[in-house]
Amino acid sequence: MDTTRRGFLGAIGQVTIGAAASVAGAGQSASAEGNDVPHWGMVVDLRKCIGCQACTVACIMENAVPEDAFRTHVSVYELVKDGQDPAMVMLPRLCNHCDDPPCLPVCPVEATFKAENGEVLVDASKCVGCAYCVQACPYDARFINHETQVADKCTFCFHRTQAGLLPACVETCVGGARNFGDLNDPNSEVSKMLRDNEVSVLRPEMHTNPNVYYIGLDDVLDGRVAGEAAYHPEMADTVSHTEGL
Repeated sequence: MDTTRRGFLGAIGQVTIGAAASVAGAGQSASAEGNDVPHWGMVVDLRKCIGCQACTVACIMENAVPEDAFRTHVSVYELVKDGQDPAMVMLPRLCNHCDDPPCLPVCPVEATFKAENGEVLVDASKCVGCAYCVQACPYDARFINHETQVADKCTFCFHRTQAGLLPACVETCVGGARNFGDLNDPNSEVSKMLRDNEVSVLRPEMHTNPNVYYIGLDDVLDGRVAGEAAYHPEMADTVSHTEGL
């Protein structure tokens, strides 16, 4: 199998980007109701992910990700359980935009920072490409861009959400596995999903308080994949990061 970026894109083929969906229009912005500033998060429903990699290609095209690098991708694993046939399982990966990101304190020039809406971003004008943040990330979600020589990563498509649009990976997810919205808004779709489902996060032992949640991680991956444990956070009636989620 060709694992290079060129081969990957060739195998996937051309992805047609659908009409842009408005975050606010989807009822996912608390600020539209005069509440607190939105705190963006993502809920990934593994029961719906088919591993088509449309999200990966959309991200590459939207963010001009360089050759042999990914801001997001879908890892594919073979799961073998006693007495059962092997099964292929999918795990979408990206920056978890942690509330307590370990990549932030290790940056010697304070290039990594938390934005108002919870995104973990990189100020390219400050970054010196030391890769300390790359090593500190427990999700393997950062890389040094060989074209710009600075740290690069998923931004939740900051430029799109600032314009009221969904991240490119969410907009192009054909199975509806990726869901994005305001975790501070109890009426947003992601808040409802967190209340109505048993959710998990990757690497809970790192205590990063990630903003990317997974539905079906225990069922699909038996609670563990590549050494990454799952856990079940207690969900409040009103999902709010001011309450410690």
